[in-house]
Amino acid sequence: MKHRKVNRSQDRPLLYYKSKEEIKAYQKKPVKLKLQWLQAQMEFFHKVMPAKAKKIREKFEKGEI
Repeated sequence: MKHRKVNRSQDRPLLYYKSKEEIKAYQKKPVKLKLQWLQAQMEFFHKVMPAKAKKIREKFEKGEI
């Protein structure tokens, strides 16, 4: 997917914009492709997640917190 505008200012939060045309094009993509993309994102975030965050996530998944 192509990014339209990303705000990297220290003062403001990161913003992500998509045009209506880009959203409509995404809606036409097969569900399997969208789920594969989502899985790849989850794997990436898990790999780069700090150990402390992983421990917290594991406790949350087990219902300990």
